[in-house]
Amino acid sequence: MSLIREGHTGTGPGSITPDGCAVELYARLSAGTEPEVIRSVLPPGASVLELGCGAGRVTHPLVELGFAVTAVDESAQMLERVHGARTVRSPIEELDLGEERFDAVVLGSFLVHTSDHRVREGLLGACRRHVKDDGVVLIQREGADYHSDLPREREDRQAGCTIRILSAEPLGDGVDEVRAEYVFEDARWTQTFRSRALSAERFETYLGKAGLAVDRSLTPDGVWVLARPGKP
Repeated sequence: MSLIREGHTGTGPGSITPDGCAVELYARLSAGTEPEVIRSVLPPGASVLELGCGAGRVTHPLVELGFAVTAVDESAQMLERVHGARTVRSPIEELDLGEERFDAVVLGSFLVHTSDHRVREGLLGACRRHVKDDGVVLIQREGADYHSDLPREREDRQAGCTIRILSAEPLGDGVDEVRAEYVFEDARWTQTFRSRALSAERFETYLGKAGLAVDRSLTPDGVWVLARPGKP
């Protein structure tokens, strides 16, 4: 069921998924402002399909806010940490829930920046297949400086963690190998993954090919974008 992502690795205590994500780490990290960004554009009780839910970092706050959440991940170990939501184990790009459609589809964690064009096509295709015609797709993009001005760090005070982006080494064809570190008082994890920087124009082109159209940014930094179903 799990697909090994080329160039994705992780180290640290506990289980590491094939794409380099540490289960215990993702269970510890806080949701930050992401649930409120999502809540701000949805009606109460909306149905939400969360793609790549991990250990429920964002899932759980969305459930507490009253949304009917279907949480999708390819890792059974991640899904074991999710409670209060319907869970589906599947690679996102292979997800097929039949005729079921949702008020909102959420693609977070910068997954749209995958280095593999075929995977990105599959991710966006899953978004389009499962959103209602009058629904919305919420996508999290990397910030403009994500691959520059490194190393840098920020504090996740709620989780008690220092998050460092250590480096972003160019591999060619617009892809960087990004190295991150997560430091708690009692544990340390690292994660290495490949990421493709996307200009606004290229981002909108990829969405357009999938039958989605950018409506607006939801945050001043442009990290969260609202898209709507359109013509492919």
